[in-house]
Amino acid sequence: MIEAEHLVVGAGFAGLAAARAIVRGGRTVAVLEARDRVGGRVYTRTLDDGTPLDLGGQWVGPTQERLYALAKELGVATFATYGDGHNVLHWGGKRKKYKGTIPSVSPLPLLDLAWAMKRLDALANTVNLEAPWETKNAAALDGQTLASMLDRVIHFDTARELLKIGLETIFAADAADISLLHAAFYVKSGKGLDSLVGVANGAQQDRFVGGAQPIADRLAGTLGDALHLSSPVREIVTTDDGVEARGDGFVARGRRIIVALPPTLAGRLRYAPALPAARDQLTQRMPMGSVIKCMAVYDTPFWREEGLSGQAVSDTGPVQTTFDNSPPEGKPGVLLGFIEANAARALSRVTETERRAKVLECFARYFGERALSPREYVDKSWAEDEWSRGCYAGYMPPGVWTSYGHALRASVGRIHWAGTETAAEWNGYIEGALASGERAAREVLSREERR
Repeated sequence: MIEAEHLVVGAGFAGLAAARAIVRGGRTVAVLEARDRVGGRVYTRTLDDGTPLDLGGQWVGPTQERLYALAKELGVATFATYGDGHNVLHWGGKRKKYKGTIPSVSPLPLLDLAWAMKRLDALANTVNLEAPWETKNAAALDGQTLASMLDRVIHFDTARELLKIGLETIFAADAADISLLHAAFYVKSGKGLDSLVGVANGAQQDRFVGGAQPIADRLAGTLGDALHLSSPVREIVTTDDGVEARGDGFVARGRRIIVALPPTLAGRLRYAPALPAARDQLTQRMPMGSVIKCMAVYDTPFWREEGLSGQAVSDTGPVQTTFDNSPPEGKPGVLLGFIEANAARALSRVTETERRAKVLECFARYFGERALSPREYVDKSWAEDEWSRGCYAGYMPPGVWTSYGHALRASVGRIHWAGTETAAEWNGYIEGALASGERAAREVLSREERR
């Protein structure tokens, strides 16, 4: 029997932040994690030569103050994402170079793109972040997809495709899958489209020396024996005087429990008594994004020799966006490519060998033939991860925010909810996960004060 005053399910950043806040509040906690590691959707794999590869969340940018402060406290330094030189636009079978966030295309499509982005930003500014379902015209916005809005306001195919690529990089889902209300909420949550897609002064501004995983590891280290790895919870039972989390060969008991899992995974647990209909229906309707994160490792970042930043945008794919993901010292050279949404669903069905070949073909189109011969290739298909079932985050299809959004954060008796999907600001990011864990811990501790 594992006993503590409070329980936390999940040792991603949300669960770890919740546990730390509970301990700092003077209470004991037990953290139950299904994986044999902490970090959740943050996962750094270290190569034999010591090179860290962030196969999950990896970036931090302006206004993400919790994450910056936590990294500093735990002794994990940051460094700027490499962006010197020209970016690559591979479009219509031709390659050209450009500078800045927005690829250089002909003037009319560029104006069309800028207008559509302005419209989406303006719509985002109207959203009530704490209660999106209370936004003016919420029902109308939630009754249509993001794709519907783009079809109305964009007139040039080039502009539509460029924005589609950018939005898939943000959501890891097709615009036709996402409620327009959710898209607007997410854009405001992430401080605007320029912030979400930007590198300098954007959400991809900085990385962590040694990868993001050490932050989770060191945060977990502050919890001591409160952390229980390889302990997947299968059932949560609420009793008159507490709550039990039951798994394979263990039972944990406490007064309250925080479930820090993506809603779709939280919905796969058994609950006794059963959850209210609204909460259960919500978890049936929040799919995860689909992304495969791919990295090729070379002796040097050879693209820098040609004055290239390592950032590319392409209309072909399956890799449509890339970054230079080399360590701060510049060696080895690492190219990062994202396969997202429908392309990720398709490429998750092929072998890693086939996927590798397709990814390297993309890298070669953008950066030259040398990209075909990495010394190592690694990828991570997050939809196949048993304890995530997708990335970056769960999203709301049409109708979900207005019908079930009120159940996303609302506690159910002794059960409280955390996870980046529940965050009002920086939803879908590590910053949002930290904020959600702290918010759930405050709920638990405030109930304790009223006992």
